[in-house]
Amino acid sequence: MPVVFSEEKTALLDRLRAEARTCQNELTEFPFAYPVAVANALRQCPQDASLEMQWAWRCGAILDAMNFASERGETLIGRLLPPSGTPEEIEAAWAFLDTPSVKERRTTPGQTGHCEPYYQEAFQIGLDGLLDTVRKLAAAAPSGQQQECYRSFAYVLEAFSRMIERAADQAVSPEVAQRCRAIAHRPPQSFREALQLIWFIDLGITMGDHAVLVGPGRLDRRLGAFYAADVAAGRLTYEDAVFDLAQFYLYINKISWASLAYGAMVDGGTVNPLSYAALEAVRHSRLVYPSVGLCVTATTPHDLKRLAVDIIAEGYPNPAFFNDGVIRRGLESYGVPPEASAEYINSTCVEITPCGASNVWVASPYFNLNALLLETMAQAEESQGYAAFEEAFFAHVSQQVAQDVARQNGFRQCRHDNQRRPLQSVFTNDCLARGLDIELGGARYNWVTCSFVGLANCADGLNAIHQEVFEEHSLTLKEFLAILQDDFAGHEAFRQKLLHVLPKYGVDNAAADATVGRIITFIQQECARHRMLPDNSPFIPGTFCWIQHQRLGACTGATPDGRQAGFPFADGAGPAQGRETQGPTAAVRSVCSWNHAPMIGGTAFNMKFPKTILADDASREKLLSLVDVFMAGGGFEMQINTTDNALLQKAIEHPEDYRDLVVRIGGYTDYFTKLSPQMQQELLMRTQYAEM
Repeated sequence: MPVVFSEEKTALLDRLRAEARTCQNELTEFPFAYPVAVANALRQCPQDASLEMQWAWRCGAILDAMNFASERGETLIGRLLPPSGTPEEIEAAWAFLDTPSVKERRTTPGQTGHCEPYYQEAFQIGLDGLLDTVRKLAAAAPSGQQQECYRSFAYVLEAFSRMIERAADQAVSPEVAQRCRAIAHRPPQSFREALQLIWFIDLGITMGDHAVLVGPGRLDRRLGAFYAADVAAGRLTYEDAVFDLAQFYLYINKISWASLAYGAMVDGGTVNPLSYAALEAVRHSRLVYPSVGLCVTATTPHDLKRLAVDIIAEGYPNPAFFNDGVIRRGLESYGVPPEASAEYINSTCVEITPCGASNVWVASPYFNLNALLLETMAQAEESQGYAAFEEAFFAHVSQQVAQDVARQNGFRQCRHDNQRRPLQSVFTNDCLARGLDIELGGARYNWVTCSFVGLANCADGLNAIHQEVFEEHSLTLKEFLAILQDDFAGHEAFRQKLLHVLPKYGVDNAAADATVGRIITFIQQECARHRMLPDNSPFIPGTFCWIQHQRLGACTGATPDGRQAGFPFADGAGPAQGRETQGPTAAVRSVCSWNHAPMIGGTAFNMKFPKTILADDASREKLLSLVDVFMAGGGFEMQINTTDNALLQKAIEHPEDYRDLVVRIGGYTDYFTKLSPQMQQELLMRTQYAEM
């Protein structure tokens, strides 16, 4: 049964939820940028300071400028107040920060965050113990860059403890204040102390190091022992834990841009009560973040999976299902030891990164498969046959991959030469052991993942070219391209043939599915040819789209699968919109027809059912059976929308009445009324199954 809170607790969560939504509506840039603090730090930092200490000064200044809101009833503290400074001071600070010489020093290209920090050492020895360790390492280090890294680590740890002490001073509740004063120095000794420290670590890295999307990760694993001890001692109940986690989730929402995500993973293997609580908290936070994923194993309890299905059926699309076995095989193929491969998270949406040891860059970059296919059509010689055409397409993709690998390595070198993230380094293995900042290669895992967008359209398009040009000879390659360049004007009958007569991915058609398999095999082999700075790490593929299936579709002309110019591509691993004509099981079989394990860059499969058919126990069990079929077939991730098209249409017509309507997009959740009109139409076009 769902947890029911008292009126007082419910009212508090309602206030926190409203505040978080207001912040999300107003955020147009990185939240709480602290321009005055950063400008002052850059002005005051000694001219001869090392690059490591320059960034430490900047991080420390932000941590020292952070102030917190608090109200009666909160069992945690974590809501930031706006940065201090008069409008004139803020304007002057931005003017200084935007001067070319300063801006060049403070902004660098490439990804950040997308990780779970390493909390365990702080849990074991506390922040004072961690600081003592860093100081001893600094004393033993040779002079030079390694020693400067340790100095920067110590500097930001001192500022981090001061930030927590300030939160204690600003807490309304004496109990919250006491917990903060304790964890500012010693290890946490209770569930609430540990959860509070996790929030402070995530928040400190996000703000101090400007590392976007540092997520909570495996909360049930990290906090399970604390929870069990507190319950045994009578200090905590399951309801208390759900309430605390709901607050925690709402804090995340307050610092989040829309259309992003913060990853939280629920363990489906070594399950404990917090595995259930982490899902139950979604019912009470009811906003888009964090992106909660359930890791499904062969031993995942039925009632845990059923809890996720029940939450989805109630209209909250947040829980997604991840295939633990497939993901672990993928991680091990890229060098993660078997004993460590269970320690991963959905770093934001569906991209997988190792827990506590990651400087993985995700979605770097997105490749537009269909634009590359159109370019190949313009260049290829059809007289050589279809096999040669497909080979020419793959060769063109290969050239684009090589160019973008070089570009990403250039970004990596730029970051190596110009940026440091000292607080993130403290909480990332193996930065302390190596004496290296995360930007210098201190992290254990430094791979880069990319994403190939429009997979289903590309496969269906290749099949159309094969049949129409090379089998039926109904037109030449150049004639086909000319029709596409005119967006099918005067050729609607031909477009309908492409859409409704030719074989499609998503209907369990072996030939159509095999084309997807060939593309995936090529992508995997092509990415494996490349290596990334700073340590020869792999370049890893995915088909995760985020919102790029709409963005890239908007700038791409008509494609040979029958899609018209500007329309969004299919998202992730799934079929193109409206093409799953043989029901959900056939769609699952198609999606599971190829090897998902190498796609550690992330891949998502969206399904859509009307909420009305999930109202009873039997239909929910059928949905759970479909999830099990997907997992048994080797699928990577499944996410489910249960919002009726009629409701979506009402939201388009009256957005002011549906501002909190949440939907699943391409691996993440978002507010429907904040989506672009094109993305809203894309959701409406997705196949909605009328039955299981």
